[in-house]
Amino acid sequence: MLNLFLIIGAIGIIISGIFIGAWTNGLQQRANFHSETENHRHFRTRIAMVSGLLGLISLGVAGLIYYF
Repeated sequence: MLNLFLIIGAIGIIISGIFIGAWTNGLQQRANFHSETENHRHFRTRIAMVSGLLGLISLGVAGLIYYF
């Protein structure tokens, strides 16, 4: 059960980082910002926030399982 929550948490954080653009350099981030619409940017941000929260909650549950 612990491994399941760790895997879900890690995948959620990775998906969040991809959608928010956390692992791009400044030039790529600027190009992405100017080449997308505001609706697309809100969609990406929403997906990133939901997957990031899911990842953090899963990692928190894994921590509670590990300590108790």
